[in-house]
Amino acid sequence: MADEVDLIFERLKRLAAEAGLPEVEESTSYGNPALKVAGKSFVAVKSPETIVISISLDDKDHLLEMAPEIYFQTDHYVGWPYLPLRAALIGDEELRLRLIGAWLFRAPKKLADRFGRPPQS
Repeated sequence: MADEVDLIFERLKRLAAEAGLPEVEESTSYGNPALKVAGKSFVAVKSPETIVISISLDDKDHLLEMAPEIYFQTDHYVGWPYLPLRAALIGDEELRLRLIGAWLFRAPKKLADRFGRPPQS
């Protein structure tokens, strides 16, 4: 089981790096492998089946409607800005987009603004 969690965490780290997310720290959240920005977790591996991302409540509702086969909610997450998703059912491209969104949601405003701007020439 730990091997599966490690593989998912490696996938998250790879996708975060591919997305160019700055100041990502490897850490834990409630004992689970997590990625943080400025000390705040934006994604964690809850189990071999489940990844939990940080997300605004409006975006959360949208994803739950858009792709209920991937995104789901348990009573524990109702009303909180976190969304579980099925790791095996989400493709790399969509997961990369969700990581960017989660990072932007948790990053300090100045850092998020810098990331969102095109590079200076």
